[in-house]
Amino acid sequence: MATHFNITGELTKELLAAGDNVSVSQVSLCNVHADTKCTVDLYIEKKLIGKFYLLKTVILPIGATLIHDIKGFNNKVDEFGLYIKLTKSASETPAVDVILS
Repeated sequence: MATHFNITGELTKELLAAGDNVSVSQVSLCNVHADTKCTVDLYIEKKLIGKFYLLKTVILPIGATLIHDIKGFNNKVDEFGLYIKLTKSASETPAVDVILS
């Protein structure tokens, strides 16, 4: 079952918390802003272990979709959470649709 998010603004958003126990094999990111590109960081993080980047400072052009495969992502209790961070590349607010499947 797919999970959908509409992410707007320059922020870090938790997509999946450790313990959600959701199986994810693919992440789709689409820049839905009409006028500007944005920069995306996608990473997993575990308490006391740290961050591990799946995508780091990737620029999504206007209307572009990026599909990234994730294999072996462990989202059980006391394991990893999945996070996204958007950064604007102009004075406009970034907007990205995210689909986890």
